Amino acid sequence: MTSSNWAERSRQAVWHPCTQMKVHEHFPPRAIVAAEGPWLIDDQGKRILDAVSSWWVNLFGHNFGPIRDAITDQLGKLDHIMLAGLTHPPVVELSERLSALTGLGHAFYASDGASATEIALKMSVHSWRNRGRAGKNQFIGLQGGYHGETAGALSVTDIPLFREAYAPLLRLSATLPSPDPRHAAPGVSAQAHTQAAIDALAAYLAEHHERTAALILEPLVQGAAGMAMYAPEYLLAVRRLCDQYEVHWIADEIAVGFGRTGKLFAHQHAVLPEGGEGGHVKPDFICLSKGLTGGVMPLSAVLTTDDVYAAFWDDRTAHGFLHSHSYTGNPLACRAALAVLDTFAARDAQGLDVLARNRVAAERFTQLTEPLTRHPRIKASRHIGMIWAWDVDTAEPTFASRYHRAALEAGLLLRPIGSTLYVMPPYVLSESDQRFLAEGALRVLDAVLADIDRLPASPAPVVPVP
Repeated sequence: MTSSNWAERSRQAVWHPCTQMKVHEHFPPRAIVAAEGPWLIDDQGKRILDAVSSWWVNLFGHNFGPIRDAITDQLGKLDHIMLAGLTHPPVVELSERLSALTGLGHAFYASDGASATEIALKMSVHSWRNRGRAGKNQFIGLQGGYHGETAGALSVTDIPLFREAYAPLLRLSATLPSPDPRHAAPGVSAQAHTQAAIDALAAYLAEHHERTAALILEPLVQGAAGMAMYAPEYLLAVRRLCDQYEVHWIADEIAVGFGRTGKLFAHQHAVLPEGGEGGHVKPDFICLSKGLTGGVMPLSAVLTTDDVYAAFWDDRTAHGFLHSHSYTGNPLACRAALAVLDTFAARDAQGLDVLARNRVAAERFTQLTEPLTRHPRIKASRHIGMIWAWDVDTAEPTFASRYHRAALEAGLLLRPIGSTLYVMPPYVLSESDQRFLAEGALRVLDAVLADIDRLPASPAPVVPVP
């Protein structure tokens, strides 16, 4: 075995995430040895456009100078200290700036999205307990919701592929109807379906609010459900009902935060009636990760209200939030996150910030993908901000794996979710990059569907799910 046979060495030594490893006997993992901007470079020198932002984390392209320079500078000062009883400038500044952006404060840090979910769930239940309401210890999730794969996160996740094997370990939440209009009954409008989902939430809370600690949801876009998108009116109702029934609202912004939906945070699309404080709804908890560091360092954060924080303020140690993580608030990761916030705050020579440039790029890419949207085998399409999705008319269970492999050969990293093809690229694609992606995605779709139509259906392997 040569030292450069990375794919085989990886197959022998690495247990890859979200993967049935037997698949790699016939389809080895692609070895990536370098990256620049939106492009990955494999060990054979082939360039691959990262059209899914490396699992939705990369914002400004790989090897982004400001993030790289911030980490390098911090490495020369302080690499890591424990955050129990100590602090450091990057974690303080990052916490202050996240609070100013969200209206929530007292940031608690971990390394990944699932950990952020666990923290928010524990904080909610513990805060109710500290206030003498220990019976409020159950949760609500939405149909098709995904919040991570640790035990607590799986308990509020409604993706059977992830959850069923671990059912004996989980304390399952109540699952309520999603406002995703794809679930609407025949003849029912999207607006009516949204209202029905609101009515179902209201009915559940009316009966079960005394035992319900929190509702957790992904604002506007349910990623693992196939980029399911729903109306912001649902979030307005969530805020009103959670206030009415004294239930916390946890906004899982892990995938949709930092500009993915066209605003810095997805919940900000839910605009309050004129005169409302802050202009938009505010959750009780916000979970952040992925784009928080631009996809460069593992970091997650949970922000919450002063009221929740006050529930832990006590002379008794047991009333404190005794959750810990050895790398909580790592200085290098915090400097990366500060560089991300600096990038969002900056303006270019035309006076445009990141979100404004994204609007221009999104309009152009939407036009470039018109042939894909009009394709006769596309049942439905949807778009918000820098996320596009198309439901493909195929019952072939191997569609996603076939498409993924064919796309790699065409120089595109695309990973359909079931029969949903989606694109969530870094924000730095040039017009030529966008054209390459739009034309390539369509060409691969035609080729894969032609193969499926010619060949008999085969048993479906368990394939990676983004």
